[in-house]
Amino acid sequence: MTETNTPTRAAARAMILPLALAQFIASYAATNMNVAISAIAQDLHTDVAGVQTAITLFTLTMAALMIPGSKLTDIWGRKRCFLLGLIVYGIGGLLAALSFGLGQLIVGYSLLEGVGSALMIPPIYILVTVIFPDVKSRARYFGVVSGAGGLGAAAGPLIGGVVTSAISWRASFGLQVLVVAWIILLARKIAYPEPTGARPRFDVTGAVLSAAGLFFVVLGMLQSRTYGFGKSREDFTIGGTVIIPKGSISPVWLYVAIGALFLLWFFLYTRSRERKGKDVLLPLRLFRNKTSNLGLGTQAIQWLVLQGSFFVISVYLQEVWKYNAIKTGLVLTPATFGILVASAGADRFARRHPQRWLIIAGFLVTAAGMALLLALVRADSGVWTWIPGLLLFGIGIGVMLTSSVNVVQSSFPESDQGEISGLSRSVSNLGSSLGTALVGSVMVAVKLPEGKPFAVALTVILVITVIGFVLAVLIPRQSAEEEMPVSPGPAPATSQPTS
Repeated sequence: MTETNTPTRAAARAMILPLALAQFIASYAATNMNVAISAIAQDLHTDVAGVQTAITLFTLTMAALMIPGSKLTDIWGRKRCFLLGLIVYGIGGLLAALSFGLGQLIVGYSLLEGVGSALMIPPIYILVTVIFPDVKSRARYFGVVSGAGGLGAAAGPLIGGVVTSAISWRASFGLQVLVVAWIILLARKIAYPEPTGARPRFDVTGAVLSAAGLFFVVLGMLQSRTYGFGKSREDFTIGGTVIIPKGSISPVWLYVAIGALFLLWFFLYTRSRERKGKDVLLPLRLFRNKTSNLGLGTQAIQWLVLQGSFFVISVYLQEVWKYNAIKTGLVLTPATFGILVASAGADRFARRHPQRWLIIAGFLVTAAGMALLLALVRADSGVWTWIPGLLLFGIGIGVMLTSSVNVVQSSFPESDQGEISGLSRSVSNLGSSLGTALVGSVMVAVKLPEGKPFAVALTVILVITVIGFVLAVLIPRQSAEEEMPVSPGPAPATSQPTS
């Protein structure tokens, strides 16, 4: 592909808007529910644990199906898969808004919105990669999409809290349905010629094995909130029978071990099929690219740091400062602003600096922001003490989120975009799940005076940020543009998109 294939600026804006909105709504759905748990439990005559189960199932569904959903883009088509995911997501949101019990909420929110997310999120990144062939213009639009995702995750609690307090938790789902309907209308302007020729077969067995592996790994991470990562904080029972007594090794590792066995089975099964020349869900050659592997590592850590930090800060504000959901969201505004500003400058940054350098700088700025939070914020300090640290934190995250995605996606030709997009999104989901699980476990495990568990949790995340910085330094110095293989696939249309 050459730069002459790149759409005009007006055409690009028309195509990128629905993709950015879809990423925003998916990120919003992952964070806004936490502020409405009590209201939903009371309205549906259930308990908090039931609503938390629905939230957990949404995360598990999305994480488990992201790779199979991405593979379907090569079979059904990228734009078609994107639209289908929006439709399934919208139906799920409508069912959730009209829920009369926990079961319907789980079907609508946990299952249908989870399936819809797994279908619509991978095409977002595939379409940006193949429509914008040069790394610098791609960085601009990855910045838009990443900024929308960061905004959705950061603003989810604030918007969800305002809507739930002013109207109802049902209105939050209704808002999602309206936005999805708008995205579907906008998506008609996405001009992308689907690949022609023979379509690969869908590897059902591989999809089941990968989904089961990711399901149990993520489930294990989420269970750490209850049982911890070391010794089990309480009895682990199945059907009333104690399987792991309190004080023994945490059942988290039982779930992770089961997931690891499924993933090993998936690896051996895939290798066997590749040797026989059969279609596979995820080609193993994707894991032989050093640049991509390190980029995936930085992606996982970035989302772990983002979700883990937001979680620990939100809990601190609500438990120590006694803030409600709306005030908590307002305090997080500097981070949201920082993410948006950095994402908006992705194009300019990419023109002036290599993607590797931007990832390194992002981790450094993020670490500096977290260090300021640890140095300035106290239980009796003023609100202003949050501003410099959160602003730097948001800027750092915004700079490197875009660059990491660009490095990973640009390391492969168009023919591999379906597989690498699904793998990339799965890794990001794993990072997000581990982030909230890890800090939640640390805060419960640390028995120190008021405020110290939060400081310890934030320090742990700071250490992980430093690990991410090391991975970024190890990324080869060659630019993603130099490493991207030439794609034999069709070039995107150069004309104005049609409706």
